[in-house]
Amino acid sequence: MSAPAAPVAVPLWTRGDLNAFFGFFINMLVNVLVLTGLAIAVVGIPAGDVTGVILPALGIQLLLGNVFYFTLARRLAQKEGRTDVTAMPYGPSVPHMFIVTLVIMLPIAIQTKDPIQAWSAGIAWAFIIGVIILIGAFVGPAIRRFTPRAAMLGMLAGISLTFISMRPAAQMWEAAWIALPVLAIIIIGFIAGVKLPGNVPVGLVALLFGTSIAWIGGYMSAPDVEQAAKDIAIGLPGFELDKLLDGLEGISPLLATAIPLGIYNFSEAMSNVESAASAGDDYNLRHVLLADGTGAVVGSAMGCPFPPAVYIGQPGWKEAGGRISYSLATGALIFLLCTLGMFPLLSALLPIPAIVPVLLFIGLVIGAQAFTAVPKAHYPAIVLAMIPNIAAWGYGLVDNALGAAGTSASEVGAEALGNAGVIYDGLQTLGQGAVLSGMVLGAIAVFLIDRTFLLAAIAFAVGGVLTLVGLIHGEEVVWFTSEPRVALGYGLGAIVCLAAHALRAPVREHDPADPLDTADAVFEGGAEPTRPSAPARFTPPGGAAEAPAPA
Repeated sequence: MSAPAAPVAVPLWTRGDLNAFFGFFINMLVNVLVLTGLAIAVVGIPAGDVTGVILPALGIQLLLGNVFYFTLARRLAQKEGRTDVTAMPYGPSVPHMFIVTLVIMLPIAIQTKDPIQAWSAGIAWAFIIGVIILIGAFVGPAIRRFTPRAAMLGMLAGISLTFISMRPAAQMWEAAWIALPVLAIIIIGFIAGVKLPGNVPVGLVALLFGTSIAWIGGYMSAPDVEQAAKDIAIGLPGFELDKLLDGLEGISPLLATAIPLGIYNFSEAMSNVESAASAGDDYNLRHVLLADGTGAVVGSAMGCPFPPAVYIGQPGWKEAGGRISYSLATGALIFLLCTLGMFPLLSALLPIPAIVPVLLFIGLVIGAQAFTAVPKAHYPAIVLAMIPNIAAWGYGLVDNALGAAGTSASEVGAEALGNAGVIYDGLQTLGQGAVLSGMVLGAIAVFLIDRTFLLAAIAFAVGGVLTLVGLIHGEEVVWFTSEPRVALGYGLGAIVCLAAHALRAPVREHDPADPLDTADAVFEGGAEPTRPSAPARFTPPGGAAEAPAPA
């Protein structure tokens, strides 16, 4: 960190802030529109509760968080005597909003036929996420050190491929004549890196172009817009402690996803702080984690099941000219739109096929990041870490389809499903606690590939313990789960690794000439190696590892 400099006048707003604000606002607008649709159309939460409770809570959560990050940036600028400090971008986490919807709230809504109960579970899950991030402010670096990056990113890639990408892709092909041109613009601007004339934001052009096609082609409905305009109502944030307490009564099944995702959140926050430091802005990691955890806890207490996060991509917003106020301005405008009840009107004006290509892009880029930030030798570990989430998505589709038909997997029977090519029991066992089991399997694979067999044995043992308590491969957290044979499998795997360790095979040497082929595990007797960072263009717009480098 540079030495304290003479005080300088730090401008509150610059022309560059305007450019960064516009790009970041489009990003945030799309994210909030999507989570609004998920809450109403997927979970079935009444629209009045979404616009009157959830969105105002989200708005105040984002406003307070962005005020905090504005303050951090201003203090850093004053301390170092610089005017080029850029605030950390902050908004609702995209991976988390899909997971809480499709993995937590939707199954409960289907099972109980009660979206309010599902909503209560969602805010309890967000609360747990917040608490874990707060704990992570103190223990995060230690956990990060012993978790290979391939395991973390492979788990997230599995989520991005299934729970983030597949639904938007299906929605796109319901109206491909609208969505495919939008996707082309997004890839041209965000991945190919083509600058548009006048440096016009790519996200804005894509959204307006798709919206124009939809309205000209008769896809949209003017009466829906009129009705949405009539339904505009101011919503003031308040506390929903009764729902939070109701949700916490069923805390056990929530832990299997909340714990690993909380760990991912604070580990990714560390990467994002490192990314900002590489661009010259050295923020205090503990402050960032405390802010993210507090935002999730406060938001859940007010009824919001969608936790916030610092976004990656701060260097990109710096390059676009953003300084200390662009993210605060975005948070303030989103807060106004949330409390004024404007998002139903925006949803009626903006067609879904023009929005969801952005979400597919997010899924593509999160998946691609896994293969750009780890050694090539660890690619199989990434794929292995993805598989549990694919299994969770698969058996979830089976459950939802059978539920819509008025039956269930238990009624149909595993034998009948197997005869139809659906190995339901295996998918269910593999997919339960998929986020955490993906990390465990990915870590095991990394340690085996690198011949650090003692660490692999420890990872196997951890998997066995997690299975015994039901955090993975079980329906709920309880001692001695119904899958003791799975725990036995992990135990026998640990024995195999100990036998391999006894052979004293040398640790695998990575190719030093290849910048991607550097070791990513904590080797026996060695220090943690340096992790390569992903290319800047592969930073998706929104979420714990999300916002794009602006066009």
